[in-house]
Amino acid sequence: MNERFTRRRLLATGAAAAGAAVLAGWPLDRAQAVLQIDVTQGNVQPVPIAIPDFVGGGPGDAEGARTISQIITANLRRSGLFAPIDQAAFIERITSIDVQPKFPDWRAINAQALVTGRLTRQSDGRLKAEFRLWDVFGGTQLTGQQYFTSPDNLRRIAHIISDAIYERLTGEKGYFDTRIVFVDESGPKERRVKRLALMDQDGANVRYLTRGDDLVLTPRFSPTTQEITYMSFGQSEPSVYLLNVETGQREIVGNFPGMTFSPRFSPDGQRVIMSLQQGANSNLFVMDLRSKATTRLTDTPAIDTAPCFSPDGSRICFESDRGGSQQVYVMGAGGGNARRISFGQGSYSTPVWSPRGDFIAFTKQEQGKFGIGIIKPDGSGERLLTEGYHNEGPTFAPNGRVLMFFRDLGAGPALYTIDVTGRNEQRVPTPGFASDPAWSPLLS
Repeated sequence: MNERFTRRRLLATGAAAAGAAVLAGWPLDRAQAVLQIDVTQGNVQPVPIAIPDFVGGGPGDAEGARTISQIITANLRRSGLFAPIDQAAFIERITSIDVQPKFPDWRAINAQALVTGRLTRQSDGRLKAEFRLWDVFGGTQLTGQQYFTSPDNLRRIAHIISDAIYERLTGEKGYFDTRIVFVDESGPKERRVKRLALMDQDGANVRYLTRGDDLVLTPRFSPTTQEITYMSFGQSEPSVYLLNVETGQREIVGNFPGMTFSPRFSPDGQRVIMSLQQGANSNLFVMDLRSKATTRLTDTPAIDTAPCFSPDGSRICFESDRGGSQQVYVMGAGGGNARRISFGQGSYSTPVWSPRGDFIAFTKQEQGKFGIGIIKPDGSGERLLTEGYHNEGPTFAPNGRVLMFFRDLGAGPALYTIDVTGRNEQRVPTPGFASDPAWSPLLS
């Protein structure tokens, strides 16, 4: 509860600051920006950006100020859209953000964008973080904000500033102020202990949500709250739980003897969709979380599983072997006729709809290789983003531009990210083996 109150206060203050264009002296968007990144292209040249250490407003603020700039630098570099310039190349030393930068000095090192900032400890113990984003060649300020928060939210401030920079230069929402829930795996391969874990999208602030007493699988984030749903196998049949990651409160949704895949939330967070096995086949069901009423959506002699809602809630995608092999199908959220959209060689599984609605990601298995790919909901534009040994379980960032998945090369699984153009594949650091990632919505 304490963390939630802090977050609300932080975000309310940040929003007010944005509305007031608070940074002293320089109006927001003085001139039309000439610096813009087109993220829809597959061969984006990373933009050279200079991010000097933030200025400390007081004697004890220098370390925190440096930390903020380091996190922003790491976020933007990891996106693949930006190329932070080595600070050793800087000519001007930023000592105040209230003075216009010497743009010729930054043009001389080919910086196209410049970020300046300041961190100041307030008399009540809170931190005040300010930043400005400059178009170096246009000689204009593009955006600027300030935020007030408690010291334990320092990393979140850096992620929020990173999102503001990303959005201003790409026109797309950022994804840095988000978290990942995943299955942490430890111990020998034949006696692997699996715990639910939560971390920032960059791998920091890992904490464990379960103790490892029971087997846990396929956690999924609610699109509207900081809740997850997951499957747990205790002494008897599989159970589905809802867990509030802020308060730790857990409630059981129900015991489902034939559960074959973890439920996913509807876009409004009020329902979950799941597959239940009945004999040799499985069908799709949707449950209202308030009434616990369950509605059957498919009734076939096939295996229908891994359902996922479209972002507007009007359709679902799922995998089915009704055509002879596992393929991806799309149908209305109320059931009815389903249309097959994948027709390539091999089998398709774990479909998940992009938050933008433009793609469905999937796992494809063919001739011993596992690929992560995307396809448009009408079945056009299929392409693989990465291929190799045992890639599985894609999940989209909330802006729909980046996917995370897990790869097991034999010793144990690890998490990776890749963008929807197939560029910039990177491993995500975790304390041990990790699988089944699910991306949260933006926290701010």
